[in-house]
Amino acid sequence: MPSVLVAMSGGVDSSVSACLLAEQGYDVLGSHMKLVHLDGVDHGCCGPQAEADAREVARIGGFDFEVADMSSEFADTVLADFFSEHDEGRTPNPCARCNEHIKFGAFLRRADELGIDFVATGHYVRAMGDGGRWRLLRGLDPAKDQSYMLYTMGQSELGRSLFPVGWQTKAETRGHAERLGLPVAGKPDSQEVCFVPGADHAAFLSERAPRLVRRGEIVDRAGAVLGMHEGMFRYTIGQRRGLGVSTGERTFVVDLERHTNRVVVGPVELLARIGLTADRVTWVAGGPPSPGPFEAEVRIRYRGAAAAAVVEPTEDDRIHVEFRSPQRAIAPGQAVVVYAGEELLGGGRIVESIR
Repeated sequence: MPSVLVAMSGGVDSSVSACLLAEQGYDVLGSHMKLVHLDGVDHGCCGPQAEADAREVARIGGFDFEVADMSSEFADTVLADFFSEHDEGRTPNPCARCNEHIKFGAFLRRADELGIDFVATGHYVRAMGDGGRWRLLRGLDPAKDQSYMLYTMGQSELGRSLFPVGWQTKAETRGHAERLGLPVAGKPDSQEVCFVPGADHAAFLSERAPRLVRRGEIVDRAGAVLGMHEGMFRYTIGQRRGLGVSTGERTFVVDLERHTNRVVVGPVELLARIGLTADRVTWVAGGPPSPGPFEAEVRIRYRGAAAAAVVEPTEDDRIHVEFRSPQRAIAPGQAVVVYAGEELLGGGRIVESIR
């Protein structure tokens, strides 16, 4: 009987994943990862209520349960990257980093410590073995597909990972939760970053990284000063709301100048870019599908539509992407993810957009 360590956040997706695997005959150990300590405050997948929900699901499902404190690993990787990206004037992607370093890094090492065969999560993606290699596909439910956040996975991780709900719709997942009598059947999806209480990023960063609170200018494309800001970390490329300036037209953040500490704003047409460069590139199969430029579809944001592009790998683990039509609001620090149809090929961190 194969064994599986299931990451249980206390949400409906991971709860149903654990119960479905138990029904299929796996020897399941549910594991609630404690990533941050919020002093008893519930927030998303963190806090006492999330832990209690996961524990109750395990009781109903009839399998063992543990709480694994991974807060040290989380602080050294995800939080450290979150702060350093803001230091560099970029918009970080902590969920992708968490999947890379924690859920398919530290969590797999935890499975090894316990002598467990597989790990499982509630991600809406599909893993398929194909001729001796593993392929990572979009989730069956296009509205819930989470492949964008898993571009760092490789063959070794995929070969030991199970994604039970990736083969069904969200409605089917909630249907299973109701059938099983799980208390989380109607629990809403978490839309927030788990370690930021109240989704107040500005307050969190002001407290945890006060060096980022640097007053600077908000300027238009000609350099005219329109107002002042209290730290570039409060802004991201493409942002429209909360700018604190009025120009008489729809105005967006079009650039963040780290060297001058200036936020540049302007009309929507200034957001258009013909390409980008990304670093920290990883490929699911271990390398790109072609040593030279190749046609693909790319996504530059989690819920964004895929765009046709030419992707060119370089020898320094970077890629250059040229879009077939200009794309808007490309934010350095976010991920660019490369697809061939339903298959996720790989991706990287955006470091530069090209006008």
